[in-house]
Amino acid sequence: MPRTLIAALYKFVSLDDYVTLRDEFYHRANALDLRGTLLLAHEGINGTIAGEESELRSFLKYLREDPRLADLVHKESWAETMPFLRLKVRLKKEIVTIGLPDVDPTERVGTYVKPKDWNALITDPDVVLIDTRNDYEVSIGTFSGAIDPKTQSFTDFPAWSERAPELQGQKRVAMFCTGGIRCEKASSFLLSRGVKEVYHLEGGILQYLEDIPEEESLWEGDCFVFDERVSVDHSLKPGDYEMCAGCRRPVGPKEREAPEYIEGVCCTACHDTITPDQRARFAERHLQIRLARERGEVHLGRKPTVREVTRRYTPVKQRNLPVLYSFRRCPYAMRARMAILSAQIDVELREVVLRDKPDHMLELSPKGTVPVLWLTDGTVLDESMDIIRWALEQHDPEGWLPTDPNAVEYASAIIERNDAEFKFHLDRYKYPTRYEGVDPISHRTAAESFLSALDSKLREYPYLSGQQRGLVDAAVMPFIRQFANTNRQWFDQTPYSHLRQWLALELVSDSFLGIMKKYPQWSAGMRGIAFPPKPS
Repeated sequence: MPRTLIAALYKFVSLDDYVTLRDEFYHRANALDLRGTLLLAHEGINGTIAGEESELRSFLKYLREDPRLADLVHKESWAETMPFLRLKVRLKKEIVTIGLPDVDPTERVGTYVKPKDWNALITDPDVVLIDTRNDYEVSIGTFSGAIDPKTQSFTDFPAWSERAPELQGQKRVAMFCTGGIRCEKASSFLLSRGVKEVYHLEGGILQYLEDIPEEESLWEGDCFVFDERVSVDHSLKPGDYEMCAGCRRPVGPKEREAPEYIEGVCCTACHDTITPDQRARFAERHLQIRLARERGEVHLGRKPTVREVTRRYTPVKQRNLPVLYSFRRCPYAMRARMAILSAQIDVELREVVLRDKPDHMLELSPKGTVPVLWLTDGTVLDESMDIIRWALEQHDPEGWLPTDPNAVEYASAIIERNDAEFKFHLDRYKYPTRYEGVDPISHRTAAESFLSALDSKLREYPYLSGQQRGLVDAAVMPFIRQFANTNRQWFDQTPYSHLRQWLALELVSDSFLGIMKKYPQWSAGMRGIAFPPKPS
C-alpha cells in the first residue's frame, strides 16, 4: 500500500464566498479519495488532509488556482496508514476560535521568527516564552522554559493573558503552537492589548522539528497532532502515545500501565468521571474494533458499499431501548433528535407521518403531536423540551446545558419566546390559509422583533448560547429554518446578516445533518431504526 501524505495548511484571507466553497472543495477532495478536515470561514481556511501523494498534490494545486490562495503554504508529513476516518469540510465562524471578532491577523500580527533563529530568541533572558496550546498538548512536550497557560480551550487564552503576571509590563513575548495558526491570533490579540513586541515561531513546532537537528533542539518530548497518530517525535515519526477513548487525551506508555487505564475505555484522567453507560458503550466499541482487526476488516472510515448507500439505516434488534416517535421535518422533533444525538443515547426511532399517526403513539400521547418518547420504565415524555432535558441530564458531552444562573435565565427566556410569540407568528406567516382573516405579511413583520433580538446576540457572540454552541442554538434553529424557507428570497435580503450566517452554519453542522436522514414510515409490526446511527 502506498504511504500516505499528510498536509497541514492554513491561511488568513477574506473568503466572502466561503459557504459556496464548501461544496466545491468537498466534491473535489472526495473525488480524489482524500480524508481529514478542512475548516472554512470568512477569515480564511485551515485544516489537515491526507491521501495518496499524487491525489493530494492535485488538490493542493486546485486550491492554489484561486488567486486568494495562490501563496497557500502547507507542511508535509508521512504515515504508513491513513490517519483519518473520513472527509469533512466544515463552515465556521473562525478557522481557529478565540471568540473575539476584533482580533484580525490580516490587519495586525506579531513578528515571524524562522526556526533557525528561534533558539537565540527564546534563550534571551528578557523574553517571555508562552506555549499557546491546550493543557493536554503541553503535557507531552514543549520548549524548555515555556510558560504553560493551562488552558482547556484556545478561547481561554485571552482571559489568561489578561491576568498573567508574566505579561504585566513585559515588552518582549515569544509564542508558539503546533502549526502557527493559533499564534497568529494570539499575537494579534496581545498587540491589541498593548504588548509592545510579540514574536512567534514561523511554521510552528512542526516546522521547527523538521528544520532543526535534534542535537541542537530545545524541544523536549513529543508534539501532539490532531489525527490518529496522536503525537510525533523529533523526526516527525509517530510517537508512543495513544488517544484515550474516554476523554481524547494523549496517553503515554507509563499512563497505560496504571490500574485506572482500560484500553479503549478510559485513562487515569477520566476513569472516575465517565458514566457506567459510557463505559459499557466504549468497551463494546473497542471489542468490535478488535474483532474487525482480527478478521482483517476496517471497522471505521471505509467507503460504504452500494447496498449500504441505498440502505442507510439499521433496524433495531432489541426492545430494551426507549422508543422515540418522530417526524423528520417537525421543528420540535428536530431539536429533540439533536439533543439525543449530542447525548449519544441510543433509542429506537419510529418515523411517522402526521396524517397517518400510529395507534400506539396516540395511546401514549392522545394529543397526537411529535416527538413522543416512551422510556423503558413506562414513562412517556411528549414535550420536546422535556425530552431534551432528559437526554442532556444523562449525558452532556458538548456542554449544552447552561449552569450559570444568568445563562439559565437567558436560555429559558429565549426558548419560551421562540415557542410562544415567534411560533404564533410563524404559523400564520407560513400557513395563512389555516387561519381565518390572517394577513401573513403582518405576522412576518411582527416576527421580526425576535429575529432582530437574535441578530443582536450574534453580533456579540458566535452562537446564541454564547461562546460555544448549546441548548439555545439547537432549540431555536429548526424554527428559524422554517421561517427562512417560507420565503427564502425575502429572508436573504433582510438586514439580519449575523442571524443569516449563523443559520447557514447550522444547516451544514454535524448536529443538523446527523438528524436529517430519511427513514421509512414506521407501522405496527415493523422494527424501528437504531438512532443515533452507528458509523459504518
